Amino acid sequence: MKNISILGCGWLGKPLAVSFLEDGFSVKGSTTSEEKIDVLEDLGIETYLVDISENEEFDAFLDSDILIIAITSKDIDGFENLIAQIQESSIQKVIFISSTSVYGRINKVMTEEDEVLKNHPLVEIENLFRENTFFETTIIRFAGLFGGNRQPYNWFKNGRKIPQPKGFVNMIHREDCIEIIHEIINQNSWNETFNACSNHHPTRREFYTLAKLSAGFEIPEFEFNAVYEWKIISSDKIQKVLKYEFIHDDLLSF
Repeated sequence: MKNISILGCGWLGKPLAVSFLEDGFSVKGSTTSEEKIDVLEDLGIETYLVDISENEEFDAFLDSDILIIAITSKDIDGFENLIAQIQESSIQKVIFISSTSVYGRINKVMTEEDEVLKNHPLVEIENLFRENTFFETTIIRFAGLFGGNRQPYNWFKNGRKIPQPKGFVNMIHREDCIEIIHEIINQNSWNETFNACSNHHPTRREFYTLAKLSAGFEIPEFEFNAVYEWKIISSDKIQKVLKYEFIHDDLLSF
């Protein structure tokens, strides 16, 4: 299967599309902004205007073998409409990009077997894909994303205090996100749910202090919360199933 559609060619989707083009895939990409069409097409991406909230039909965009969903929308009605259209398309496999925010901070290491937050919209959207039998879906729950112009030293600006300094950092670099998606397709690893997070979990105090100082900022201020809440995301499953080794596994090596 060498035909891929990527819903959402933004911070992750655009370099992901380029990586598949370099591997010889035919790539269709989407954006919600007309201004970005020329930029994406100049990269060799066959580009479509797609907004799942508009309840439109996008048959041409879905004329592929594999669909990768890399948008931040949590519009459940929009996703229901999208899934109905996928059912009528040539799409056989779907990768849905979710988030480890579906896990609560309950002071433990979280695996894919742990309970998720029942009222989280991503949980409902995950289930819409997981329960559909017209195509196969693998769900990737990415931890906090960084890389490119998304750098931790830019977070918590304007004197904002950083909460839970004794809690732990759960993050993944964009290069690892892209490689993991490639491995899922290369290894035909479908009907799975994976956490994807660096194995390194420094404290938030350690991580953000180094991030700020390395960029020339002052030491950040921290908010010492009355209740100590944390979680550590385990990526053991994805490392065992895909034999994946993280490119950026030391979060303090800025």
